[in-house]
Amino acid sequence: MIPELRTFLAVARLGTFAAAGDVMGLTQSAVSGQMKRLEDKLGHELFERTGRSATLNETGLRVFEKAQKLLSLAETLTDPDDPSTTEGTLKIGAVASAHIYPIPEVLPKFASEFPKMRQSVVPGISLELLDKVDSRSLDLAIIIKPNFELPASLQWTMLQAEPFVMVAPRSWNVENPSLALRTMPFVRYSRISFGGRQVESYLNMHQIRPKDFVELDDISTILSLVADECGIAIVPRMAIYASQFRATNVIELDDRQLSREIGIIHPRLLSDPANRFVALCIKAQSSEISFP
Repeated sequence: MIPELRTFLAVARLGTFAAAGDVMGLTQSAVSGQMKRLEDKLGHELFERTGRSATLNETGLRVFEKAQKLLSLAETLTDPDDPSTTEGTLKIGAVASAHIYPIPEVLPKFASEFPKMRQSVVPGISLELLDKVDSRSLDLAIIIKPNFELPASLQWTMLQAEPFVMVAPRSWNVENPSLALRTMPFVRYSRISFGGRQVESYLNMHQIRPKDFVELDDISTILSLVADECGIAIVPRMAIYASQFRATNVIELDDRQLSREIGIIHPRLLSDPANRFVALCIKAQSSEISFP
């Protein structure tokens, strides 16, 4: 509730959601969402809304006074310069592949530096996690970089770029990737994901309509289906699945721009724990085993 209270004070002082968003580094919709959650938690409306202005009602005035005291107290609870005394919860969003790497690598190291901090890892697809970071429901998230402009209040920290490749069963003879995509069964990378949408754009650009066998979002399962001769696929070449790639025939595509970025989406201003978590992810990614 602390982020909502900080935003609440900004709205109360500035009089509009837009002005508060500018100060807090939030979009107007994110401010509106935070105020809705706060009102729902308290069970009362806090503002009189007239056009674009938001004025505190009687309940809002009482909450305003208490919120000031509460936030003042919260800032004195821990010494921000001493990680061993920092308390609270770091809320981390992560797409499926991040649960394999770098999350297992980073969490123990983070816990050793911030022993009193709790870590909450929330799974999801990139678009959902992006929205949660924008609304401050999450502190940060490891996602696939979207192909649209990010909100001005958020920052992108790249961890790794992964090129897309075609994979086929080892026993299938694929000499012409374009012909194979038009004639062979296709295990499609789900279009609900940013990566799947990149594959869809590639197919559209080449005017290819593959014969879909199945569509799913789990790359490990896609590789297993290809190895079992269910079809061919286009997926990002991820080092964490190196052993599964070796069980398939990997074919380079002619479009070198077909790649995706894995990284961390986060507010421009980070808490000390969140900033350290980002640094640990960067260090872990730089030491990751390269693709054989």
